[in-house]
Amino acid sequence: MALRWRPAVVWRCIAVLAILFLASCESVTEEGNGNGGDDRQDVYDVDTLGVPRFVAFNHIDLNQVYRMSRFRSAVGHDYSDDFESCRSMKHYFQPRAGVDWSAVTLTAPVAGSITRVEEEWAGQRVEIQSDEYPAFRFILFHVSPFQPLQVGDTVAAGQVLGTHIGSQTNSDIAVGVTTPGGWKLVSFLETLTDAAFAAYINRGLGSRGAAIITRAQRDADPLTCSGETILTRGHLADWIVFH
Repeated sequence: MALRWRPAVVWRCIAVLAILFLASCESVTEEGNGNGGDDRQDVYDVDTLGVPRFVAFNHIDLNQVYRMSRFRSAVGHDYSDDFESCRSMKHYFQPRAGVDWSAVTLTAPVAGSITRVEEEWAGQRVEIQSDEYPAFRFILFHVSPFQPLQVGDTVAAGQVLGTHIGSQTNSDIAVGVTTPGGWKLVSFLETLTDAAFAAYINRGLGSRGAAIITRAQRDADPLTCSGETILTRGHLADWIVFH
């Protein structure tokens, strides 16, 4: 005997299947983005909300630093994000002459969890996810830790992690933000509280903007790159020399 399908029954079946599918999708979304947190907490819209000034500690003692590279400079290598390319979107810190570079201490700028530890050609790269703003990651390069650091370790703001590796390279720091549109790099100075930024003012830096090459300025004076290697350096000043 042939089966007869009634339209009302068919549509009820389709509706039930659709509800089950949407429920399964919602449960997957609530698992988070794989970075140890909920997507809704780990995404921050920098373009709409601006960069919050919540970091109360500098990662390095500025009294031991001679000069600092500007954000989007031509110093080092291409270090860019999902929105820009061929520019150094971090800050390098060159210690003063006469300072033992391997004795320059490096500290955690924020309280948070270590999300990445990688061996570099000199020292370790350490990434810290902020507790207060989980979308923000602070990346310290060429660290020689006092004790082994592991993914999942928690650190306190201002906690000494170790020292810079030595005179073979400069110390550098980057700040990345997970935004609705992708991974975005911002200047470390933009995240500092006014009290923390006062250390830069005391060394002669007039404003945060003086240490940042804007995207428009860099686009108007572009660099050329081959892979991560910066081939031409443009005409904009790359360094801030401290007093």
